[in-house]
Amino acid sequence: MRCSSDLRQRVVDCVRSGGSKTEAARRFQVGEASVYCWLRPGGMAYKRPGPRRTHKLDWNALRRHVEAHPDRTQAERAQHF
Repeated sequence: MRCSSDLRQRVVDCVRSGGSKTEAARRFQVGEASVYCWLRPGGMAYKRPGPRRTHKLDWNALRRHVEAHPDRTQAERAQHF
């Protein structure tokens, strides 16, 4: 779950003012890995998720192939695609 920028800033401020990373993680109920990430240069910036991978197989083409050639084996289909 994404944490608010305000919460991230409070966690970073807590560590920079002398608190330990573990203590800050417990105090603000966030993961310790998140604290380490937020302390890295540029770690406070929210990163949008990248594009999703496309399917390696065109499901519609496979469906058409199965309907056209119902007797083919899986190995034969693999060679076709």
